[in-house]
Amino acid sequence: MNKQITLEQAVEKVHDGMTIMFGGFLGVGSATQIIDAIVAKGVKDLTIIANDTAYDEVAHGKLVSNHQVKKAIVSHTGTNKQTAIQKNEGTLIVEYVPQGTLAERIRAYGAGLGGVLTPTGLGTIMADGKQIVNVDGKDYLLEKPLKADIAFLRANIVDEFGNMVFLGTTNNFNPLMATAADYVVVEAEKLVPVGEIKPECVHASGIYVDAIYVEK
Repeated sequence: MNKQITLEQAVEKVHDGMTIMFGGFLGVGSATQIIDAIVAKGVKDLTIIANDTAYDEVAHGKLVSNHQVKKAIVSHTGTNKQTAIQKNEGTLIVEYVPQGTLAERIRAYGAGLGGVLTPTGLGTIMADGKQIVNVDGKDYLLEKPLKADIAFLRANIVDEFGNMVFLGTTNNFNPLMATAADYVVVEAEKLVPVGEIKPECVHASGIYVDAIYVEK
């Protein structure tokens, strides 16, 4: 199966109103070439799920700056001035999720779970509107799974089946997001034949990957 696609094909499924996951941490490990193509495409009213909103002119932060995002589900926004401006103006909804909870909510969908139980946020505004579950005398918040229509990942080494290797800190939200979207595209720094990556070195399986775009 040939999963390799062009940059144009990588973004052809992106339409107004979609929910998209972006791997990366402040742009590290983000599919920047694909993101630039989404910016150029001009789609709007997106819901994005990411660790953060990056910087104003970095990675998916550009989508926020270009007013293409209506909602961001993230753990951090302090490095993107446009996020604060649009949130205060009422043109951008921001759902803040503690970083560990965000990762677990994404993982929960990939694992087929109905949610995760966590004490994080109990007694704070993070608990507003959420179900509290008592287990053995201790209260937990039920945090429901997160999924996306499309996930855009970025990996350093990818084989032709889509098995991925993330070097250094790029191994952040990328492996989790590979399991939590209907369609998964990985932007590859380097494409290698199947078998070149040792099985024990694979960070995320190609079984989750629908398409591979090789960076130019």
